[in-house]
Amino acid sequence: MVFSSVIFLCVFFPIVFILHTILPNGRIRNAILILASILFYAFGEPVYVILLLVSVLLNYLLGLGVSGKGGRFFLACAVIINIGLLVVFKYAGFLATSINEILPADMRVPVPKLNLPIGISFYTFQALSYVIDVYRKQVKVQKNPLRLLLYISFFPQLIAGPIVKYHDIETEIRDRKVTVDGIWSGIVRFSVGLGKKVLIANTMAFAADKLFALETSQVGVLAAWIAAFAYVMQIYFDFSGYSDMAIGLGLMFGFHFQENFNYPYISGSITEFWRRWHISLSTWFRDYLYIPLGGNRKGEGRTIFNKFVVFFCTGFWHGANWTFLVWGLFHGILEMFEEKKWIPVHKKIRVFNHIYTLLMVTVGFVMFRADTLKQGIAMIGSMFGVCGNPSAGYAIAVAVLSPYMICMCLCAILGATPLFANLVKKIKKGEHADAWVPLLEMLFALIIFGLAMMALASDSYNPFIYFRF
Repeated sequence: MVFSSVIFLCVFFPIVFILHTILPNGRIRNAILILASILFYAFGEPVYVILLLVSVLLNYLLGLGVSGKGGRFFLACAVIINIGLLVVFKYAGFLATSINEILPADMRVPVPKLNLPIGISFYTFQALSYVIDVYRKQVKVQKNPLRLLLYISFFPQLIAGPIVKYHDIETEIRDRKVTVDGIWSGIVRFSVGLGKKVLIANTMAFAADKLFALETSQVGVLAAWIAAFAYVMQIYFDFSGYSDMAIGLGLMFGFHFQENFNYPYISGSITEFWRRWHISLSTWFRDYLYIPLGGNRKGEGRTIFNKFVVFFCTGFWHGANWTFLVWGLFHGILEMFEEKKWIPVHKKIRVFNHIYTLLMVTVGFVMFRADTLKQGIAMIGSMFGVCGNPSAGYAIAVAVLSPYMICMCLCAILGATPLFANLVKKIKKGEHADAWVPLLEMLFALIIFGLAMMALASDSYNPFIYFRF
């Protein structure tokens, strides 16, 4: 089940929200959210609900273990078990296939056929961060297993984040208030996210999927750039839209999640891009991998090595494909070049910085989207006219640019900047703004929600990128 589905919007969420709101008892509210979260996950992965529950139980016990004597042993077990789950279910097939490519035919190992459990990358990282924070004594061990179950399985952030740290919502799991202002803000935030996903991301996805499905010989310069632009906008509005919906749902239930995106496409460097893109993941790797490895405290060589480990893991976290690894290392190389001043990034030439950053991000995402390294290299070559026929696919590219597509492209460009957010802030500072701005926001949210619902009712094309991860 995804947020941008009719069954979630019209059946599942209204029932859960009404029950949670009318029942004042905190324990009953938590029980409702736990049952709802398990049902939510079971709707798409009935078998892997058991895996989710086992993961929660193991991390609950490991949390108790790291809080007492022999903490290091239990911490090591937590790392091995959680990362081991990811390796088995997410990477076993990829690793076996990669090994078989270098082995003789009579020595090849069986390739396991395991379906990827939805959200395993997200909830595993949440569980592991909890155990590590307990070991570091940054949070108190949770002795109530149901509260830990709610933290890890809470449906708004279960399948696609943001990756929530336990200390961010520890108090709200125990005691929270559902306010009118919170519900109001949550509805607006959710509606904006739904609009991003359904109206913009799905439109971009249709164009990107159609053009990336072509043979590389059929993709010329125009087709390649349209495909690249469409995917760059698709992945941002798909994922940031989902994060907006998760944050909005959290607000409606009394939880406050951290922001996950901060207009990454206005960045003036790759370093800045990673401070704005998928913030919950980048801070997770910073806190639980980069800093424990030594960060920048052990000399320049070790710092470079640590950063490459982080970017390697960032790429690999996204999926079992060489394209993800190349994407991660590509960003690592660019960040190293920026740090060494081999790429001139100056505050006085922001226009150049923006162009350079957007170009590199776009090239990286083309490789990220490609099914194989060969396709990624060919698509990037087509973008710059060095592969195939530069005019190939012209008719298909023009056909993709329907009036609606062009309109959504303009909305995407504007929506990727803080223009509207800054305008709203300025309006709110005006006289009597408190009286009419909330009504204007609600009207805007209702319009966006209505347009999204009409789009969902009229079109079944509703892909979701982060189901892959």
